[in-house]
Amino acid sequence: MDQFILVAKIVALHGSDGFVVIDSYSDYSERFYDLNTVFIEFFGNKKEFSVEEVNKIRGKFLLKLRGFNSADDAKIFIGKKIFVDEKNSVELNDDSYFIHDLMECEVYNGKVLLGSVEDVLILPANDVYVVKCPDKRKILIPAIKDYIKK
Repeated sequence: MDQFILVAKIVALHGSDGFVVIDSYSDYSERFYDLNTVFIEFFGNKKEFSVEEVNKIRGKFLLKLRGFNSADDAKIFIGKKIFVDEKNSVELNDDSYFIHDLMECEVYNGKVLLGSVEDVLILPANDVYVVKCPDKRKILIPAIKDYIKK
């Protein structure tokens, strides 16, 4: 079964020709230029759409999906999240991970289990792992080499 990776959210319409404005969740935003297809979830099912065109204006990416040629056509996408399948994921550098791969990973301090990763906070200085302990407490761990050994 394909695994899907969340890469963006559609936040607005742009113009009258079917372009939508997206907020990228990717550290590799230029990836959108290489996409031929994306998946958008409707009623719990991901539906595949062909990407017709990608533009960037004032730091925002605009996406045009094939067959949606007006603002009226494209308005059904507002608020929807955009996913890609594994074959369209980007290749990561060493010591870089997809957030979805970190979720529920066990976290240890030496041989002592602290808990599992429940969330990742994306902050300006560095990411922070939210670790849920067995006793339901939460620990925040900066995602930097001083704290994360492997």
